[in-house]
Order: sequence, then structure tokens, then C-alpha cells
Amino acid sequence: MEFTGGGLLEVRITGSDVGKRVSVRYLTHLPASEPAFADAVGVLASWDEGVVAITRRTGETVRIPESSLVAGKVVPPAPARRRGPAASYEELARVTARGWPPVESEPLGEWTLRASGGFTKRANSALPLGDPGTDLDTALERVRDWYAARELPAYVQTATGAEGTQELLCAELDKRGWTREVSAQVQIGGLAPVADLDADVSAVRLDRDLDESWLQRYQRFGVPGPHVLDVLRGGPSVWFASVPGTGPIPAAIGRCVVDGRWAGFMAVEVAPEHRRQGLATAVMTALARRALDEGASAAWLQVESENDGAQAMYTGMGFQVHHHYHHYRAGGQG
Repeated sequence: MEFTGGGLLEVRITGSDVGKRVSVRYLTHLPASEPAFADAVGVLASWDEGVVAITRRTGETVRIPESSLVAGKVVPPAPARRRGPAASYEELARVTARGWPPVESEPLGEWTLRASGGFTKRANSALPLGDPGTDLDTALERVRDWYAARELPAYVQTATGAEGTQELLCAELDKRGWTREVSAQVQIGGLAPVADLDADVSAVRLDRDLDESWLQRYQRFGVPGPHVLDVLRGGPSVWFASVPGTGPIPAAIGRCVVDGRWAGFMAVEVAPEHRRQGLATAVMTALARRALDEGASAAWLQVESENDGAQAMYTGMGFQVHHHYHHYRAGGQG
């Protein structure tokens, strides 16, 4: 925090610093004695009507009354993390989008509108990676209209926590009554460490296409319509993994999309009765070895922020969080 010559804390940020990374200290309440302090570091998303909004890298927005500020300063951008492969947010956003492609898409300036019959928010949300070619309110109205024409709720996918991400857009969506419904992590790591894991891959079968038994293990939809199959089969170079179970449904499955230097892992699922047997590790190891054969060197995956078990497994494989992504739903939609 900033100190004056007399040793006092000082607020050295103003509304003109919106969009910059800041560090602030503030009072959480004002008791008669022994005031409590809290700290916040993140992007100054807004400073309106006496309220300061700071968006942390996780996407959480802290709103602080201006009168509660005790100290504040602009701080340098977060240092680049050197663990795992280097990657910009835009590069990863485009790679992850190609790895889970929508059935239908349409440009809105540099944004992309995506629809797939409602199958997953990733394939049914607007992806803003630049200028929509118009002011934000007009762009959001076009997003609403485009999804309404397809009888789908309007979503915008945003990201926080990496250089070039969209803390300011998150704040603008909040102000306009859009509701953040889902948050998850994008993690990255080297591909070779996954391929080198000491896993028994002898039972893992790799195929270029999925079959009915694979779909029966993958339970992220109701009745699988054509849009589900189109999304799952889509991508530059797609591989499906399965491990036989005691019956017709596999004990474990997985999906990998190879796209240049990147290999993306998705749909890794294990039957409850077969968990803690190393099957998820075996599936990922087998897929990683095939991706290495195709020339990939880096890996990515997406995991829900509340899935502690999966996060622990991926950390053990060398994955680290690159950024967080969020899906905002238009206000007033049921």
C-alpha cells in the first residue's frame, strides 16, 4: 500500500484508472474501535456513484464504497506465469472454441455467435474476442435477438485472470443485469508429462468416431440429437477413448482434439463403481501419446471450479490454471 511521508496510508487511484490493475485496502465495517481491514487486487472495473468495483482474476467482483477506501495504488500487470507452455488468452480461446465447435455460427464484428441446439453453454454463447463493430448495448441487443430467433437463451462467454481477458466486459454485463451462471477454469500444461505417466493403457481403445456405448457413458445431455453428435465429432483431429466395463457401457471414456501444437482433453468420465482405479489417468495418457504422435506438445482442459477431485488429479499431471471463463445470461430470461 502507499504511504505518505508521515506514514499514513493514501488512496492514489481515481476513476480515470478504470481498466488498470490496482491494489486497495478498505474498511469492511466501521466499529467504534479496532476497525477491520481487507485487501483487494484486480482490475478496476468501474467507479460509479461512489462505489468502486474491482474484478479479481477468478472473476469475483468486489464492490467497495468509496468512503471505505483507506489506500490504493495502480500496480503492474500480473507477471507472466512460466509454468507450462506460454499462451495468450486469445490463442487459447480460439483453440478451445475449435475443440468444441458449434453447429451454427455467425460473426458479429469480431465476436462470434454460436448455437448448437442448446447442447452446452460453450457451444451456445457469444464469444467476444475483439470489437463487435458497434456499441456494447447494440451488440448485446443483437445477441439477444440472434438467440431468440433460435429459441435459445442469450449467453455471453467472458474470461478473467489472464492478460487480454475481459474484466471490464464482466462489469458492464453486471451493470446491465446479465447474470453469471457458470464459471470454470482453463488449465494448461506440457503434453509430454501426461504421456509419460506410469499408467496401464493396455485396455484403452482409441477410435476416430464414437459409438452408442460411448454416448451411454457420456451423460451430459438428454436424448442425443444430431447437434450433440456434431459437436462431439467436430474439431481438427478428434480421438475418442474408451475402457471396457463389465457390461456394454464402457467403464471410462475420454475425448481429445489435436489442433497444431495443442491437445485438448474433454469428456473424461469414469463409472462410479470403477473410480479410484486409475482409469481416468489411463485414458488421458493414451490420448496424450496419440496426440504426441500427431505433433502436439502442449495440453489444455476445462474443469469446473467446484470440482476439487478433478483439479487435484490435473495438478498432479502438471496442469496449472491459465484463466477462468464465465457464462453470463441475459437478464429477464427464464
